[in-house]
Amino acid sequence: MNKSNSPDLPAIDFIRSIIREDLESGKHQSLVTRFPPEPNGHLHIGHAKSIQLNFGTAEEFKGICFMRFDDTNPLKEEEEYVEGILEDVKWMGYEWKERLTYASDYFEKLYEFAEELIKKGKAYVESQSAEEIRRTRGTLTEPGINSPYRDRGFEESLTLFRQMRAGKFDDGAHVLRAKIDMTSPNINMRDPVLYRIRKVIHQRTGKKWCIYPLYDFTHGLSDAIEGVTHSLCTLEFEDHRPLYEWILAEVTAPCIPRQIEFSRLNLLHTVLSKRKLIKLVEDGYVSGWDDPRMLTLSGLRRRGYPPSAIRLFCERIGISKSENNIEMSVLENCAREILDKTSPRLMCVLKPLKVVITNYPEDKTENFHPAKHPKKPEMGTRKVPFSREIYIEYEDFREDPPPNYFRFAPGKEVRLRYAYVIRCDKVIYDSTGRVSELHCTYDPKTRSGAKTEGRKVKGIIHWVSAKNFIQVEVRLYDRLFAKPIPGSDDPEGNFLNDINHNSIDILSECKLEPEIMTSANKEVFQFERIGYFFKDPKDSLEDTMVFNRTVTLRDAWEKLEQEQH
Repeated sequence: MNKSNSPDLPAIDFIRSIIREDLESGKHQSLVTRFPPEPNGHLHIGHAKSIQLNFGTAEEFKGICFMRFDDTNPLKEEEEYVEGILEDVKWMGYEWKERLTYASDYFEKLYEFAEELIKKGKAYVESQSAEEIRRTRGTLTEPGINSPYRDRGFEESLTLFRQMRAGKFDDGAHVLRAKIDMTSPNINMRDPVLYRIRKVIHQRTGKKWCIYPLYDFTHGLSDAIEGVTHSLCTLEFEDHRPLYEWILAEVTAPCIPRQIEFSRLNLLHTVLSKRKLIKLVEDGYVSGWDDPRMLTLSGLRRRGYPPSAIRLFCERIGISKSENNIEMSVLENCAREILDKTSPRLMCVLKPLKVVITNYPEDKTENFHPAKHPKKPEMGTRKVPFSREIYIEYEDFREDPPPNYFRFAPGKEVRLRYAYVIRCDKVIYDSTGRVSELHCTYDPKTRSGAKTEGRKVKGIIHWVSAKNFIQVEVRLYDRLFAKPIPGSDDPEGNFLNDINHNSIDILSECKLEPEIMTSANKEVFQFERIGYFFKDPKDSLEDTMVFNRTVTLRDAWEKLEQEQH
């Protein structure tokens, strides 16, 4: 696994080794890959691995990559998904230029290939029902049973197939099957279905077609039409490779691409099955495909993950044939690593507790000018106003502090970051007995940067002026699932039982530095001592800003899991 975080260092893996060998040997003059999603859902973090592999290798070896939609099932496909997928791939940093294609572009040519198979006696029109086909297909230990229509003459099958295209039959009346081997140990080779009748409007071709090719038939032939040299896909397609190669060998394909499989991404504390993601959306467990708790690319983008962090993550996990489970912390650490270098700093108080500095002039306001980034002076400074009344974090005060507690407590001193040392003199309570206000005094000689010999204060806390602040809503996101492998402990595998019902905490009274009003909307900020935050592009209004926590400063789950074990 390549641990480098430099995008300039070429990754080393078995797929790149094959590509390099094929190019150096002259087997191929140039590399051609493709990224072929189905437009029946939005892309997730697992797709990012495939995007980076296909577009990345094409870029690395000075080849080309097709952006191709496998739009062969109009019952489940929507233009919304097409647009979302294109946006996601662009966000990841890749372009396809004129190489945006659709399987539907090739429907006529695919139909011609199907007729070629029929004429060669390699395909036949099947008139059994879908249930009968399933029942006679056999099992992993028992061979299938030949269809009574398997020996149909090619003339009859050709006539029926043309009538299927002409709309003469209802859905399910007939299908086109390949004629391979019903006793094959590989179930995918037991006369698989190649075409089916679907009398629905296609999003691109309208009513032109009422028969549609299945994925296994479409994919390899689309690769061949586009001149793909290396067809890269995940391991679940390994058992489909013999069919991929059989189809290409039995028709007059313009070229013979090579299918190579790699392990899919398995990320703990989430689900990446499109079926499960759809369930989460449609049943209201999340607010939509772009819910920041979803590991969709649109969800990660809305949460504030930069594409460079996703690319670094894909580089870190590498490419192999070994199935493995990746800790969520690997992804989160990639975000921290990138964001720490780029994020301007601000102070934000999430759960405010008012502090009145009784010996500070009521009408005075002074400004401190800390760096926007402690390690990047070129980013400049920010103006932080300070006044008699400020807000501190409620959790930074304890009435009865434990030993070695270095934050605020009655009679104790603490340093206000960038400002002064203050001492808590009096605690004010509300009608319920809850602490509502602190009265303190400050030492003007302890202004940040001044020499204070013999004065040692270990605790440093953040704050915001009660006179100059911007009120914002902050959403603290956590992992959507409490269990590492959702559904693994359920006899029926119900992943919904492991939903983390505390995966979002909405705080509406947060106080943020006014510097935010001068900052760029698309920046991710580090709220000092709290984490990295991004202004929600969807729910933020002109008079109400909403910030999503991208990631915490440290991995709180790692400590929790260590304690549990």
